[in-house]
Amino acid sequence: MFSHLARFTAIGLVSLAVSGCIGGETMLPKVPSAPRAGLSNDPRLLIATTRLPVGDPIRKPWFSGERSPDFIYAEARLTPPDRSLVGRVTSSGWNIASVDSLSRTSAAQSFAQAALGRDLLLYIHGYRESFETAATSTIQLSEGIKFPGATGLFTWPSAGSTFSYVSDRESAMWSRDALEDLLTAIARSPSGGRIHIVAHSMGTLLTLETLRMLRGSGGESAMSRIGAVVLAAPDIDIDLFARSLERLGPDAKKITVISSTNDRALAVSSRLAGGIVRAGAADRERLEALGVRVADASEFGSGIVNHDLFLSNKEVEQVVKRAIERERM
Repeated sequence: MFSHLARFTAIGLVSLAVSGCIGGETMLPKVPSAPRAGLSNDPRLLIATTRLPVGDPIRKPWFSGERSPDFIYAEARLTPPDRSLVGRVTSSGWNIASVDSLSRTSAAQSFAQAALGRDLLLYIHGYRESFETAATSTIQLSEGIKFPGATGLFTWPSAGSTFSYVSDRESAMWSRDALEDLLTAIARSPSGGRIHIVAHSMGTLLTLETLRMLRGSGGESAMSRIGAVVLAAPDIDIDLFARSLERLGPDAKKITVISSTNDRALAVSSRLAGGIVRAGAADRERLEALGVRVADASEFGSGIVNHDLFLSNKEVEQVVKRAIERERM
């Protein structure tokens, strides 16, 4: 495997996927980070959720897998890793110290106000995720790419169970209106910041459906505030994916797909869907023909599942960073 990867690097494909060409287009040079606080200087995760809070007042694990009758905004106060010698041995990384500032009546507007004046990294998780695992992935992604703006999580009520695939899909679709309200509120705020969306697995279906709705309701003005849209291992019927891109029109060019033909989770999803290939497991050429940029991560997957390479592989993680830098120009 290592000799294969060395040969893969030597012929330049890594540089093409990560810092050169994605989908046949030359990417722009690396843009220096803007002098705005990331998580290291502002250890706060902005949360928009359709999950039901746990307890009153709220307590760990903070949000359940049940549906909330209200769309909720909250802030997670984070404790950064202990960088001391002892801390590096005993610390497990970032932790959620508390969740507060809950708003049930104006969640979208509260979130937009909290992100005012900054670019936003918004993560939308996939199937079988608890609030805490989704929050951990958001923090890991933001820190991994050293995102300089605000970091946010849109979390929908996944049951967090292997056997909840159908109910998770329905809960994701049930959350479309809330996500549209959030994106609309941020797009209408006077801030010049852009919204960079990274969605994973089943969360990519929710994202695409909502962007279609946003384009229909908010038009070019709303869509102009959307920056990069990175769809990691999209668990979407390839035909539905193609139709959604048609409806997005020119905004489809903002999309980067991280695909892998050996993603075993998507192979299972395909069988559940009657054998129709998922967009995240489609051949690169088929995806590029739809007009999106593609980072084929098949050669990087050496695990059993290969479904979260954008988090577990540093080279693939940098695809996200480059996509955002390109749309910040």
